Amino acid sequence: MTTGERQMGGRIALGDVPPPVDSATSVVLDGPPVSPAGRIRLYSPDEWEEFIREWATAVEEDYVQIKLMGGAGDRGTDIVGFKTDRQFEGPWDCFQAKHYEKALGLSVAAAEMLKVFVSVIEGAYSLPDTYQFLAPKGLSTAFNMLISNPTKLRNEFLTSIVAGKPLAKKLAPATLEKVRTLAAGSDFAMFRSVELLDVLSAHSRTRWYAARFATALPARGVSETPPKEYTSGEARFLQQLLAVYTERHPNEITSLDSVAGVPKMSRHLQQQRVRFFRAESLKAYSAGAVPPGTFERLQDDIHSGVVDIAQSDHPDGYTRLNQVLTQVGSLDLNRHKLIDVTDIEDRKGVCHQLANDDRLTWVEEP
Repeated sequence: MTTGERQMGGRIALGDVPPPVDSATSVVLDGPPVSPAGRIRLYSPDEWEEFIREWATAVEEDYVQIKLMGGAGDRGTDIVGFKTDRQFEGPWDCFQAKHYEKALGLSVAAAEMLKVFVSVIEGAYSLPDTYQFLAPKGLSTAFNMLISNPTKLRNEFLTSIVAGKPLAKKLAPATLEKVRTLAAGSDFAMFRSVELLDVLSAHSRTRWYAARFATALPARGVSETPPKEYTSGEARFLQQLLAVYTERHPNEITSLDSVAGVPKMSRHLQQQRVRFFRAESLKAYSAGAVPPGTFERLQDDIHSGVVDIAQSDHPDGYTRLNQVLTQVGSLDLNRHKLIDVTDIEDRKGVCHQLANDDRLTWVEEP
């Protein structure tokens, strides 16, 4: 991990996991037939770090707080998950997620494990409940076998931290003895590996998975139906529709309640509310299925595709509205990932969202 952190008085300066950047574009073409695991093995360090940030949002629900620690002075921690508000003073898990060019072996892992014991001795934090290695190319066969046998792993680690061995050269004799004592009394079952398939399974629950790996979007589910009572969230959109109806029926329609007196307009109003709430449901769905900004870019493209029609001359607002709703159905939006779960009614609902935000106007004000 490359995020820089500071050390303060022997303690680690913490930073919340920053939100992943929009690296997995929302405009996605079908990728080559490469499995997600195969793609990950080809990642650069920056791509791996961004992937880990995305993955962290999936495991966040298991903790009071997730924090990113990676960088100079991280004391062997990359991502930490706190189980209580006591943070390092209470139970916590550590995920070591550096980018390695090859499968992680004991010699490299032991150096990270040593940092943990030294940090505990120096008071930087308490021993974690688990210390989990997460490597893009997994663990070497030998280390994978060893980490699955905690007692053997502890013995191998103790063998590697004796005076004169490379791993122990930088430690003062007193510190080395304390490390050996602490390690000898610790349960090395806390050291584990996170299998790449498990990482991918967790990542598949995030909003970045489909865009990153060019897979199908998750099922959308049933759209919200309009509530019987009007809501504040649809106020401007309804105000614009009322202007349309009043312009056509100035004597019969003066308020939303009076629309019911003109059956054709009443049916029209209910249909537009259904469309608006379908688009609102699509927006809510996008928050868990695609990267941030994806839905907004779809809105922008729809706006660009209909705004010229909306700004053209029309005999009245009702005609303008219907011309826009006809036009939106013919737009080519296939480059947008969300279009896979979007139908014509959703598109029309987006037009009403744009009207709700005053980006489209049905009746020109004098």
